[in-house]
Amino acid sequence: MFNRRRFLKFASAAGLALGVAAPKIISHAGVELPGTPQRPSQDGPTADQMDAEHEQGVKYFLDNIGKDTEYWGVDMPYTLDGDVKVFDVTCTEEAWEVSPGMSVNAMLYNGRVPGPTIRVKEGDNVRINVKNEMTQSTAIHFHGVHTPNSMDGVPFVTQPVIKPGASFVYEFNAKNAGTHMYHSHHNAAEQVSRGQMGAFIIEPADLTNEPRVDADYVMMLNDAAIGLTINGKSFPATQPILAKKGDRIRVRYMNEGFQIHPMHLHGMYQLVIAKDGARLPAPYLADTLNVAPGERYDVIIDCQEPGAWAFHCHLLTHAESNHGMFGMVTALVIQ
Repeated sequence: MFNRRRFLKFASAAGLALGVAAPKIISHAGVELPGTPQRPSQDGPTADQMDAEHEQGVKYFLDNIGKDTEYWGVDMPYTLDGDVKVFDVTCTEEAWEVSPGMSVNAMLYNGRVPGPTIRVKEGDNVRINVKNEMTQSTAIHFHGVHTPNSMDGVPFVTQPVIKPGASFVYEFNAKNAGTHMYHSHHNAAEQVSRGQMGAFIIEPADLTNEPRVDADYVMMLNDAAIGLTINGKSFPATQPILAKKGDRIRVRYMNEGFQIHPMHLHGMYQLVIAKDGARLPAPYLADTLNVAPGERYDVIIDCQEPGAWAFHCHLLTHAESNHGMFGMVTALVIQ
């Protein structure tokens, strides 16, 4: 069980300053969202007020560690039809809580933002039944997955739209192993940014050259209609990665936003082993990794130095203001 006192000790040693989300913008739906903070004015918060808001965010973050058990994702269940793995995806429009007390009008896959992870093996035959219960037509593109052209998910190019109340069936063989995504490809600037995105992971058939890891995390980035989010949540509603000294973890970055996000981990390197689902012939080390829209990167982190290490987008207007940290911020906690 995670120990709050030890976390505070680690946070102090690591210099981790986590605060409360206060700056807001107004979404297209008239909802307040985390946004770009205003420059502090002369009549802004005092040092004591600023410190109190930082501390308030830390307290919320600490008090809620482990409570969102699905923050790091859930795998989509499937059934078997012979040798075909069958997945069911339902598209809906519902409220989604992004940060404490702040909900947005989102577009969801199976009631979640991001949608559940579709996880298969290289060579699997896959069928995905999509039912549209939204007020808009839609379609799904399997980003990075090498499908037949008719299964590419682009309305009026490869298929008709999936109208409200209608369904569509995608079927293909999972050819290329790697870290991929699935998302809307109809009115995508709205539908994806409001939440219609998810991880599509094809595990390699041959695991000989796969790195040994103790845990595997998806970190999906977004920055538009639902706000500055990691896995559909803004700090302090994000969850930390909890690890032990000596653990080796894999993080799969996926950018479904409109902007580049330089993802920075304090205290240690990330070993970049794959880009866009393809293994790199020469992995390299980075503590800050630029992830552009549509890109995916796989990194390995060797957890050697105990402490609470900040983990965030290094566009500082996406992470910190005079009200504290907000938006695209989490932490790696090594015990």
